[in-house]
Amino acid sequence: MDMPAREIPRPVQEAPPESPRVLVLGGAGFIGRHVVAALRERGIEVSIGSRHPRRRQQRDRAGGVRYRQVRMERMCDAEDWREPLAQVDAVVNCVGILRPRGRETYDRVHHRAPAALAAASAARGLRLVHVSALGLDGLVRSRFLLSKRDGEEALRASGADWHIVRPSLLDGEGGFGARWIRRVARWPLHLLPADACGRIAVLDVRDLGEAIARLVLASGGADLPREHDLGGLLPCTLAEHIAAMRRLHTDAPARVLHVPGWLARLASHACDLLHLTPFSYGHWELLRQDNCPRSNRLPELLGRPPRAVGAHRPPPAPFPAPGVHA
Repeated sequence: MDMPAREIPRPVQEAPPESPRVLVLGGAGFIGRHVVAALRERGIEVSIGSRHPRRRQQRDRAGGVRYRQVRMERMCDAEDWREPLAQVDAVVNCVGILRPRGRETYDRVHHRAPAALAAASAARGLRLVHVSALGLDGLVRSRFLLSKRDGEEALRASGADWHIVRPSLLDGEGGFGARWIRRVARWPLHLLPADACGRIAVLDVRDLGEAIARLVLASGGADLPREHDLGGLLPCTLAEHIAAMRRLHTDAPARVLHVPGWLARLASHACDLLHLTPFSYGHWELLRQDNCPRSNRLPELLGRPPRAVGAHRPPPAPFPAPGVHA
């Protein structure tokens, strides 16, 4: 997956600017904030779908963004999207929940509401960019991952101008999981699941925001790929990623204690039950298998190599062949 510096991919061609209006659902969240910023850098008129639009509008000191009331758990019919999609040319869905709460169930937020959104987008001829997750085609049992898979299938059947974006693990300021990994990296002892042997392709959330903005504006129509797996260029295990994040602050390695898989699974259920830490049963499942793009679309969407995340050690130099002097 490494890319020589001189092999810069050609960026996806953006459509001629015609002042499109884009609604970003979850635009005040970790991913959504960076999508909004990337769109606004391109002079795009953006509105943000939020559970609490008045509160967000009061906090938005910079102004220039309109907030709309959107409660995904209540919008499971295409007709529910009539008002939010009024005067909109494209929509980006960055909404996701780590754990259910009340009416905010996995099925409603990850499946039924996106299905209704896709149907409404198809009726209005809008482009829909939907943020999903990698690893859904594996053998998974968590309701979090299964609901994400159901949401993707609903988009494929909708007839809309849909695009599915599947990022690997994200790093960046303000992310719940990213904040925890940065904190844990500083600890002298790292407790890691013994069966977390899958590789991840960590990417910077700023790159994800830029890639989604380019996809919203991309030309190509039916020739443009519909599904986009995105990741960084340095596949690594969770332990290697945490070590790389630690090296940003110190060269002293941490002690690693491997927790048996059965105990890590029990801990994931406890975290789900008590809403503690970002570690969940779904994450435990994903860490046991590779979670890297099969075909990484991120460099093509960006038109450049992705940003580096963490301080990774360079790979060891290969041994010279017999009879060859270095």
